[in-house]
Amino acid sequence: MLEFTGKPYVQCDGITRRHFLRAGALGISGFGLSDLLRLDAAAGTRSSNKAIIQIHLDGGPPQMDMIDMKPHAPREIRGEFQPIQTSIPGFHVCELMPKLAATAHQYNFLRSLVGAEGRHDAFQCQSGFGDKELKSIGGRPAMGSILSKLLGSTEDTSPTFVDMMQGRPLVRNSARPGYLGPSYRPFRPDMSKMFSRPLEEGMKGELARLGKNHTVEMALNTALTANRLEDRKSLLGQLDRLRRQVDNSGMMDAMDRFEQQAVSILLSGKFAEAMDLSKEDPNVVARYTPPLTNIPRSTTSETEKSMQKFLLARRLIESGVRCVSISFSDFDTHSGNFSRLRHLLPILDHGLDALVTDLRQRSMIDDVTIVAWGEFGRSPKINSKAGRDHWPRVAMGMMTGGGMKVGQVIGATDKTASEATARPVHYQDVLATIYYNLGIDASKVTIEDTTGRPQYLLDRGRPIDEFV
Repeated sequence: MLEFTGKPYVQCDGITRRHFLRAGALGISGFGLSDLLRLDAAAGTRSSNKAIIQIHLDGGPPQMDMIDMKPHAPREIRGEFQPIQTSIPGFHVCELMPKLAATAHQYNFLRSLVGAEGRHDAFQCQSGFGDKELKSIGGRPAMGSILSKLLGSTEDTSPTFVDMMQGRPLVRNSARPGYLGPSYRPFRPDMSKMFSRPLEEGMKGELARLGKNHTVEMALNTALTANRLEDRKSLLGQLDRLRRQVDNSGMMDAMDRFEQQAVSILLSGKFAEAMDLSKEDPNVVARYTPPLTNIPRSTTSETEKSMQKFLLARRLIESGVRCVSISFSDFDTHSGNFSRLRHLLPILDHGLDALVTDLRQRSMIDDVTIVAWGEFGRSPKINSKAGRDHWPRVAMGMMTGGGMKVGQVIGATDKTASEATARPVHYQDVLATIYYNLGIDASKVTIEDTTGRPQYLLDRGRPIDEFV
């Protein structure tokens, strides 16, 4: 719990703070804000409200059971679900996603996503690169970490990059800063008390082996009063639990400045309020919550309440966050593929519709790019456990917002949804499109790595022409 005590005081924005400013009421941890904040003021300040919501469909969503239906394939390939017509002529989606079918003209659909590394985490979706790329100098950074470098400012009152991924993407540190160093790690609130995503036994050990620095608790001395917090120079001597962490780039001399900015974020109260859904209209919260069903679910699959993460993402962007990463589990359907999807797809269908509708009603849709995808596709042939296995050859994705031209279906696969036969789109092309929507040309912008060598944001991706 982060608690500031003392009499009320007024910020420069005119907001009166009460006796208690509680930024940790939701169990927020993983702050590491002195590491999160920029180590370079040269990039300037924010130029727009453009933002990105990355939705990782954890485990690898099955393309042929969602947006690339193959009703004429043999039963051992086509599966149990029926296609339904969408608002895009000639395009069909799974019967479990009727809201998406009705509003398909508001989305873009990728049926020929290629270049998957086959690794079971969200890193490629976060960065466009494989796990081994530039590993000797720390690896490639996630997009959100790059945005912290390029667009973040020491005057910000909200972090640039917030990672709300749970389960496998969290355990495998999918949103890592790579060669940018720990100063550009995302802010990771502890979501476990809000949204349940039980870990597999193997992952529990994997998470434990990462150590405390993977999710570092941030708390201030409870004896600090609000009056003393107003004096930031005095505050620097009181932060006994906000530990400085020396990164590999030798920036220790700048840490005092970043700790001051960390306190600025906390004192603004904007971020804490954004994470508090009790501040939201209950009718809006209800719109993000699908009705409960009696459909059995896997122990690692998330509940209907998980779509409230989408609402948190919208609230965080309103508070000034530029990049929010979310996961929705569990599409790792080696067994019980169809029973799992009967639980998962209606929830996702409801949540996407609520988010897109909400952003549209708030006139935010052209500023916020939404992408929903996974680390790879799933095998065309159904296995002996009624499941589908990993399939890196082709995957799927859905995009909307960000000022894109929508209502388009890109690419095609063969009769079993096993190979791209038209208009292959690489993971990096999707990332290049998102950068474009944010006003960044990924083919021209470079960032220096730890050796002083300039690195392009992407090495092959280009914006998808049909979308921009």
